[in-house]
Amino acid sequence: MMLRWWVRGVPPFAGRGIGPPRRLCNARLVEIDLLFDPFGVRVDDALAGATAAERAGFGGVWLYDHLAGSVHGRDRVLECWTTLTAIAATVPRIMVGPLVLNVANRPAGTLAVMAATLQELSGGRLLLGVGAGGGRDTPYAAEQEALGRVVLGDARRRAAVADQVATLRAVWRGHSGGADGFLQPEPPPPIVVGGFGPKMAALAGTVGDGVNLPGGPGLPALLDAARSAHADAGGDMASFLVTVSAPPDRAELDHLEDLGVHRAVVFVSPPFERAVSRVHDVLAAR
Repeated sequence: MMLRWWVRGVPPFAGRGIGPPRRLCNARLVEIDLLFDPFGVRVDDALAGATAAERAGFGGVWLYDHLAGSVHGRDRVLECWTTLTAIAATVPRIMVGPLVLNVANRPAGTLAVMAATLQELSGGRLLLGVGAGGGRDTPYAAEQEALGRVVLGDARRRAAVADQVATLRAVWRGHSGGADGFLQPEPPPPIVVGGFGPKMAALAGTVGDGVNLPGGPGLPALLDAARSAHADAGGDMASFLVTVSAPPDRAELDHLEDLGVHRAVVFVSPPFERAVSRVHDVLAAR
């Protein structure tokens, strides 16, 4: 069972943050996850950080999906899916998720089987973040072009995300295009669509099981766009998952909770074990 951090009055933990939080009267809760920066990092650091995150009671670990370290001025970057698989195999409780998978990086049908496999391997702990990837005017176009890929315009990348989600769900039914025996995830992981603007937020609501959004003053409008689109598409509003990037600030986390955010994702840089301890201490300070 997932552990949660209590935002209003973060409880003390035994030792180095080990053990579940105690209940507090009138407390409200939001899950606190960590986003590990994979640039310039070794796998052992990521695994140590994930182990520390679980021990400290954090809900999940997310990773960026990039292929070339040079797009962030580094000499290396860990591939997202392989690293998440290693974390899920090493750390028994914590949720894992990509934030978010670039639609250009993996064929949708192959990704469907990969995701079903990781969902089985992890015992149902996958949060499947997907997104359109960086546009032609971003530094991230370079890693796509270096591998012979054409970086599409915004509208076509959004359409590719919708197609990817449809393919994921089709393959997860176990049969697609005349073939049977595709691995079916039990349960299917929630598909969380990432977006920085209203069009992607609306797409997330239309095709996704959830949305990942940036924090800041534009968040309420983006949330409205995602939730309205989900309602218009006939989705179950009670199960629509909202994740938001956030600083390790208790007042900000309270604000996110007031907006109905389910998971706050806090960015951390390596070395991760030390960073996990630092974020824990900030949130636990009274």
